[in-house]
Amino acid sequence: MLVVQKYGGTSVKDVERIGNVAKKAIDYKNRGDDVIVVVSAMSGETDRLLNLAGKITTFPDDREVDTLISTGEQVTSALLAITLKSMGHDAVSILGYQARIITDSSFGKARIDDIEKEKIVSELKKGKIVVVPGFQGVDKEGNITTLGRGGSDTTAVALAASLKADLCEIYTDVDGVYTTDPNICEKARRLDTISYDEMLEMASLGAKVLQIRSVEFAKKYSVPLMVKSSLVEGKGTLVCNKEEVMSMEKVVISGITYSKNEAKITVIKLPDKPGMAAKIFTVLSDSNIVVDIIVQNVSHADTTDITFTVAKPDAKKAFKIMEDVVKEIGADSVKIDENIAKVSIVGLGMISHSGIASKMFSVLADEGINIEAITTSEIKISCVLENKYGELAVRALHKAFGLDAADIVEEK
Repeated sequence: MLVVQKYGGTSVKDVERIGNVAKKAIDYKNRGDDVIVVVSAMSGETDRLLNLAGKITTFPDDREVDTLISTGEQVTSALLAITLKSMGHDAVSILGYQARIITDSSFGKARIDDIEKEKIVSELKKGKIVVVPGFQGVDKEGNITTLGRGGSDTTAVALAASLKADLCEIYTDVDGVYTTDPNICEKARRLDTISYDEMLEMASLGAKVLQIRSVEFAKKYSVPLMVKSSLVEGKGTLVCNKEEVMSMEKVVISGITYSKNEAKITVIKLPDKPGMAAKIFTVLSDSNIVVDIIVQNVSHADTTDITFTVAKPDAKKAFKIMEDVVKEIGADSVKIDENIAKVSIVGLGMISHSGIASKMFSVLADEGINIEAITTSEIKISCVLENKYGELAVRALHKAFGLDAADIVEEK
């Protein structure tokens, strides 16, 4: 059996924990499996490197930043390979450019185009445990690229898909996927299973257990995905297709997500005529800025307001772009609000149950929480709120939808 294991930053934060990772990999190897281990940078290392660049300039060159921060994973992979060899097991670290993880040239947010897997396969056939640094690849011009925050998950699942692995395990500092963040709601509970679609929504809405692109890969290539803790033993959470989940648990809402990593930008008194919205969002797209919620207000005196949200790391860049766009298209002004939170409910059961939205809005109203914007999909509803109400909203919704109970109950 071929197993791909991925370990996050807290799982490899020091030499002792790297030793624990080595032992887990050896356990699988000893039972006869081929093993590929994908590792993140040691906890805090990427931020340390970014802070160094930030001391030089506010906007460091994107290509050089990728070259800089990719070294974090390189260090971890080398240390793990050294540890494995010291324990008597042959191992080799293969960097992203050596493994030929080919990406586009979107530095900081590169997407994987192909994996030339021959070198990895060759080393596996020699009986070695292969260690691959996550988060990084190489473009067609030979430049080192990185996949964005959480990119090590994507590396692991992409390798599992390319090599047709029997299992992909994502080891982190939590023992699975929970109904909500246990740090916010002490009654949050671990889910035994969750569908790819639900996990995609939760990952996109702020759940930090898995990175969204890794779940996209897993769904597209039907990669069995198990989320487990590297620190404690446990069953973990299986991410699988919706048919398996719905046959096991009949629930309406599977989880509540909460994100403070959002900023709201409003273009005020935009000329209300065709093409204005296209100009706004085309220039953001050209700058590789992902827009989430979009709300256009009712027109007054041939003008309208458009509000949208972006990830907080992109907020200042997006605001600066909008300042230029406002002048170009003749809008009045633009403002930014970084003091917001997005709270969402997610569940496959929403497809076949009515009254979910009204219940969510009523719960928030009962807590005196004002909703600033709303967006929906087939299996989720998201509300933008003032940041100070975010955690209160999570706890209230978690209780209202029966997720506090000893057993998840089906919504009536």
